[in-house]
Amino acid sequence: MYTAIKEEAYECNMQLPKLGLVLFTFGNVSVADREKGVFAIKPSGIPYEELTPDKMVIVDFEGNIVEGNLRPSSDTKTHAVLYKHWEGIGGITHTHSTYGTAWAQSQRDIPIFGTTHADHLTVDIPCAPPMSDEMIVGNYEYETGFQIMNHFEAQELDYKEVEMVLVGNHAPFAWGKTGIKSVYNSAVLETVAQMAYLTEQINPKAPRLKDALIKKHYDRKHGTDAYYGQE
Repeated sequence: MYTAIKEEAYECNMQLPKLGLVLFTFGNVSVADREKGVFAIKPSGIPYEELTPDKMVIVDFEGNIVEGNLRPSSDTKTHAVLYKHWEGIGGITHTHSTYGTAWAQSQRDIPIFGTTHADHLTVDIPCAPPMSDEMIVGNYEYETGFQIMNHFEAQELDYKEVEMVLVGNHAPFAWGKTGIKSVYNSAVLETVAQMAYLTEQINPKAPRLKDALIKKHYDRKHGTDAYYGQE
């Protein structure tokens, strides 16, 4: 019944070590089946080399285990909250990738310095502020989902346009219409985070990308530029 999303979740999770986005078991990918109201997610604490599709755990959008003998990722409730409230999401990736996590620990948005960033976003990669003490002592992983959504609402960001976020003092999350798109966005976030870090090392006063270039790349992204797709 859940074979397809188990296999997709497995393949997506196996991309994380290949792309250098995880160390040991520091990350997870989930893939949703909207019609069935469930998602498949990596089990907690299982090394990537020991994963198989059958070890993926099936969970509903309330965070309840539907199928599986292993304990799902400790971040499962965060995934469940995002799936429940953001209906356009089909996959979520969470990593503790080095540069993205460093920016999250610094509690800073990643500035849009160049066209690589602008090819994917027209705004800084947002960093949600650390959650309140009350949220921390409560259901922490569950509250992390609201920490992300509350920041998007406060900043008037659209999760369908901005498919990535840093969680302050924690690490990156990325999402997309599919599991593999969420992995792609996670890799983009890490690359842009590294580029931004190096940019500030070379020139601490580096300016943000010009609005005209941001617009140019936005137009290309949406196919409104006459030269879109020529590269």
